[in-house]
Amino acid sequence: MDCGTPWSRCMSGDARTGGREHRKGEAMEIIISNSSDKPIYEQITSQVKALIVAGELTEGERLPSIRALATSLRVSAITTKRAYADLESQGYIVTVPGKGCFVAGGNTELIREEHLRQVEELVNQAVASGRAIGLSNDELREVFELALSEDV
Repeated sequence: MDCGTPWSRCMSGDARTGGREHRKGEAMEIIISNSSDKPIYEQITSQVKALIVAGELTEGERLPSIRALATSLRVSAITTKRAYADLESQGYIVTVPGKGCFVAGGNTELIREEHLRQVEELVNQAVASGRAIGLSNDELREVFELALSEDV
């Protein structure tokens, strides 16, 4: 099942592979690192999810076939199949038998939740950093209030 999307291979650094072109000639890159603690399927899943959340892959956009992606990344088709299965179970993509895999529609709330989760993570990191240097809750609130009052 080939989606017809041209994919190219890139190499640099620590066995990083990937790369592709998708609609309107915009470049998208998936980087696989052999030195990462994360399994390859998780690296693929998290990067595709990030591209969807960032709006670089849009609703209804066709993804490369499992085999095409595996070939371009030089990984097993089983690995890419697992990544796609995870993305589908999380609601990010849908598979249409005989046609391929597509970015899921109607996942605005899912994307909003992912953004919210990222913001919460950053706030938790900021609080931990503030506490590490001895800031009180009042001082942390003041920092957040200042940040909220500034035009970003």
